[in-house]
Amino acid sequence: MHTDVVLLAALLGLLGASCAHKPSRGQKLQPQRHVRSKRELSLAEGFSNDRFGSTIVKRSPDVTKVWGRKSEQLLRIDDHDFTMRPGFGGPAVPVGVDVQVESLDAISEVDMDFTMTLYLRHYWKDERLSFKSNTNQSMTFDGRLVKKIWVPDMFFVHSKKSFTHDTTKDNVMLRVYPDGKVLYSLRVTVTAMCSMDLSRFPLDTQTCSLEIESYAYTDDDLMLYWKEGNRSLNTDERISLSQFLIQEFHTTTKLAFYSSTGMLKSCIMLSIRTSLHLCSASSPGWYNRLYINFTLRRHIFFFLLQTYFPATLMVMLSWVSFWIDRRAVPARVPLGITTVLTMSTIITGVNASMPRVSYIKAVDIYLWVSFVFVFLSVIEYAAVNYLSTLQERKERKLREKLPCTCGMAHPGLMSASYSEEDVNTTGNYGMPEENGVRRERILAELVMENDQVTGHVGSRAYSNVWIDTHAIDKYSRVIFPGSYILFNIIYWTIYS
Repeated sequence: MHTDVVLLAALLGLLGASCAHKPSRGQKLQPQRHVRSKRELSLAEGFSNDRFGSTIVKRSPDVTKVWGRKSEQLLRIDDHDFTMRPGFGGPAVPVGVDVQVESLDAISEVDMDFTMTLYLRHYWKDERLSFKSNTNQSMTFDGRLVKKIWVPDMFFVHSKKSFTHDTTKDNVMLRVYPDGKVLYSLRVTVTAMCSMDLSRFPLDTQTCSLEIESYAYTDDDLMLYWKEGNRSLNTDERISLSQFLIQEFHTTTKLAFYSSTGMLKSCIMLSIRTSLHLCSASSPGWYNRLYINFTLRRHIFFFLLQTYFPATLMVMLSWVSFWIDRRAVPARVPLGITTVLTMSTIITGVNASMPRVSYIKAVDIYLWVSFVFVFLSVIEYAAVNYLSTLQERKERKLREKLPCTCGMAHPGLMSASYSEEDVNTTGNYGMPEENGVRRERILAELVMENDQVTGHVGSRAYSNVWIDTHAIDKYSRVIFPGSYILFNIIYWTIYS
């Protein structure tokens, strides 16, 4: 009897539950959804894994990768004063630096500068930025977070202009590790000064430096160093320049000393950023300075084609006048003037692309010596023409003093005929050429009043006088080329 009562109560309960879930009139039937809790799902997954023998273990989520949590809250930026350097009041914070040189864009001798594009990376540790991470993974941010934390205040010494690339966004990257280590990287293009010694131009080798230094912090507050020594500087193998051959890159580290003016700069910056006056303007300061040194050797082939070969050809062209007849004035004078003007044009063109330095360059020596050779060839013809004129005047005077020889025979005296045409033109007596040099003979009558020798008063004696009027041209054909060749040997021995 008791058993029947229990079964009846259970049946009534089931009927009540079915009535409760029965839809009202006019209401559309909806499929029943079986909602399972997370606990039931985890149990079901565990049961399924155990059933099929799987060894998958579910990983706990990393808080650094969870959406919805702000980086400022994770790094607790609002809990610290990032206008102060890490470990303020303690030892200097070490900041490691490495550089990846992307390109050398331009080297200018006129402006004495160079342009370089590089990736500049800083490494330091700031415990204020440490956070908890189950997987020890870092967090990477763009340039917006850089303005909210402390970063080293690096600048390029002797730079004329520089900028950080901003296409398509600011080329700045900040990476923070759980233990507080920070990597700060940016892409920069710098135009910096390079003091060049052009005394050996264009056979010169130049050494330029890009200097990196902290603007506000002395070595007591910030210790700047190359992270991995000379291996901290990496270059792209495709870097090349049109006028220079890059021989080597290397790094150095030095301490730069600033007097009271330099220290005042640091104190002012520190006072503005911290509102604290902790240093004296009269005390000196030492700053860590990093150097990126690179050596450039100039390519000479361009200047050989554009400067040295044309100058040499002009000098050789001026020697042609030594083989032209001295009476051909319209041929020799324009040739000399043309070579002089061409050398002046070459010198002007070279100096137009060079800075106005106060010392003599190697190319100036070569061009001006070549100019002197060309100018001397013009002076040589002026000397030949002048001496030839003097000689013709002397010949004319001697011919005027010569008595008439009509019907007179002087055996052995005249070996060639003498005509009026020779007198008016060249004064030659038809003498042949000897060794390629034409010799002119002047017949001079020497009247000697020497009674003691001949015993006859008024006796006349005749003598042949040989004068070489082509001597200057003959010697110039040898002296000019020989001197210029000797100059080239000495020049290229010294400067090559």
